[in-house]
Amino acid sequence: MCHRVRRFEDGGVTETIAGLSMSLPEFLAVLGAVALVVARWLPPAARPRVTIAAGAVFVLSVLVLGAVGIRWQLLPVLAGGAVALPFALSPLLRTLRLRRRPGRPAWRARWWLALPGSLACLGLIAAGPVAAWAFPVPVFPEPSGSFAVGTRVVQWTDPNRPETFTADPDDRRTVVVQLWYPAQRSPAGAQRAHYLGRTEQEAHTVSDALAGAVGLPGFLVDGVPRARTHAVFNAPVAGGGERFPVVLFSPGAGGVRTQNTAWAEELASHGYVVAALDHPYDSAAVVLDDGRTIRAATASTGDRDADEELAAGWTAVRAADLGFVLTRLESLDRGAIAAPLAGRDPSTGRDPLTGRLDTGRAAVTGHSMGGAAALQAARQDPRFAAVIDLDGYPHGPTAPALHQPVLALTQAITPSTDARYLPRLTEALASDTAPSYRLTVPGAAHLTFMDGPLYLPPVPSIVGSLGRTGSPHLVAVTTLAFLDAALRHAPGDLAGALSAYGSLSVHRPDDHR
Repeated sequence: MCHRVRRFEDGGVTETIAGLSMSLPEFLAVLGAVALVVARWLPPAARPRVTIAAGAVFVLSVLVLGAVGIRWQLLPVLAGGAVALPFALSPLLRTLRLRRRPGRPAWRARWWLALPGSLACLGLIAAGPVAAWAFPVPVFPEPSGSFAVGTRVVQWTDPNRPETFTADPDDRRTVVVQLWYPAQRSPAGAQRAHYLGRTEQEAHTVSDALAGAVGLPGFLVDGVPRARTHAVFNAPVAGGGERFPVVLFSPGAGGVRTQNTAWAEELASHGYVVAALDHPYDSAAVVLDDGRTIRAATASTGDRDADEELAAGWTAVRAADLGFVLTRLESLDRGAIAAPLAGRDPSTGRDPLTGRLDTGRAAVTGHSMGGAAALQAARQDPRFAAVIDLDGYPHGPTAPALHQPVLALTQAITPSTDARYLPRLTEALASDTAPSYRLTVPGAAHLTFMDGPLYLPPVPSIVGSLGRTGSPHLVAVTTLAFLDAALRHAPGDLAGALSAYGSLSVHRPDDHR
């Protein structure tokens, strides 16, 4: 059954028919176009009224869409309606002329001549809702926690690390980090953050880069940059003085900091601060503060051994980025970093997150290659108290052993899965000196563990079969249960809670003594 949700888009709120992934004007355009085609087959007495009403609905909807922006998915609808419109109106106009000049017979096409054209128009019109369903403007799930969500973007440069992707000896490693944090409730009309970027232009730049990375034309996902999330930029931090655990996140190869926004907002609503990284020259597109865009420079060679060596190097860079960002967050909490004007607390002049980040309770997480980076960062940096690997192949060395609790979420292992994946992951978890958990999720695919199910075609081999809402819910509920246990020492049966969502393997320190 279809239902309506409220989607934040282009600065305003648009009613959306969620089951069809269409706004109300788009749905009315489809309805009007269908009625124009059907009108030709109605009894003569009903035909004029239906034709006039359908034509008015179609034309007015097109005018509204022209003002707010027409998505490519609606082009076949408009084409089908435009073809049907003159054929629907011409009998009506002839009838009016005959009333003025009686005695002349009305001509109407034979049904067997009109039927192919009607079916062709209906086929065009039907293609619109199908395309809108396959490539929707993403609608982000409402965070379920007690906090509202704020967000901000910072850019930090590590003066001690040269940029290895360039030949400039003076170039230093720079990362862009987006923070999602527990916030105070914003006014009802507060503008929600764009998805994929600080501005719509940045969102389009990132969306085009992501599409190009997988060989898709950018227009296919042009609805993604239109989306608004639930977070508010620079919203005031939640009151009360509570200190929030910190969760760092590294995206997949070619991924971007915003690729797990639904998950980040859910964690923030439950009292965590999420810091997601863009890794320049590795992420698909990184827009810097000065307006420059850095494109991905990493690419596979096609040789398995060579690619593994490259991936190990890229993973090491990412792991160093994660450790650097944790250091910067520690400085931010101490007040050692000057607050930007846009986010400065007007009463104190300090950064509002100063004194609110509990970096002593920090987790490192990632998807795909970001999961591998999270494992490496935890091996190198004992400040990370927990690790989450979202279907990430463990690139790089497997020593030293991990000493933090780990949660690894994986898709079902099939004959097409890299034969080295499960043994390497099992080795990493089995040697851990803290409890570790591997949850294999039935119906999951690699992109199940990020925002892809919200806007990509629901093809099981691409995004899994858990559904647009089921996928983000599963990732959120399992990782929250793990983080609450690992960082907040919440009581309860963690293994029992996780096993409700798939096949669970638990590795405990006593298992390998």
